[in-house]
Amino acid sequence: MNIKRGCSCTAGITGHETAAGIEFMGYVTGKTVKKLREKLKITQKELAERINVSDKTISKWETEKGLPDIGILEELAKALGVSAAELLTGDFKENENPSGNMKKMHFYVCPVCGNIITAVGQSSISCCGVSLPELLAEPEEDAHGISVETVDHEYCVTMTHPMEKKHYISFIAYVTADSCEVVKLYPEQGISVRFRKKGHGILYAYCNRHGMFAVHSYRKLPAHDRPEYAPHWDPLSLREARSGSNAADYAAKEPAGFKGSL
Repeated sequence: MNIKRGCSCTAGITGHETAAGIEFMGYVTGKTVKKLREKLKITQKELAERINVSDKTISKWETEKGLPDIGILEELAKALGVSAAELLTGDFKENENPSGNMKKMHFYVCPVCGNIITAVGQSSISCCGVSLPELLAEPEEDAHGISVETVDHEYCVTMTHPMEKKHYISFIAYVTADSCEVVKLYPEQGISVRFRKKGHGILYAYCNRHGMFAVHSYRKLPAHDRPEYAPHWDPLSLREARSGSNAADYAAKEPAGFKGSL
């Protein structure tokens, strides 16, 4: 998960307003750290080495004799294979196929500071005091068309879209089975982004006015550049599929966060 520094961003934390600000009601527990560490079958020393602390520090956390500093939570969560939200709440889902996690990437955008937050799996996310809804992507449309070319083993992604202060593309992301790359864009900046090709993936573009749009990377390539094998899920066919007898089959193959419009 990406958390912008310098803003009052919290992930998976519940709280209420007090005269002094937000009083947090939950934090990472030693029980959670120990459970996740043992699940990975690593020792306290091995975990300590991953986050550059001593094994005695890990022992203190797990025996409830100390708490990890908030500044190390993201690193600790990564070392334990969960999101920061899951680490904080202790509510994490079993997944026996880690390589498939990225396909379940979820996106959140703060309307106050513009922070872009990603999470593998559903999470409770808030930023700047605002509880953030998950972004649901729609198939690209004429006003939000995504163009892709292959240049030197990279995808060159461009869009013809306004880049004004009140109407612009905030970010473009490329998600594959084992990676997620997000490029932040700003008003008055051209829309031209390059991603190194990493196999079949989904391209996302987020418009600050109209929301997020998605398309399979291979669909936008010239015919001679398209792979012989293509994923069954095709966002450009969803409009027709939902109205036919195979609607349920298509819905089951959609990536997380995708809701094509009819």
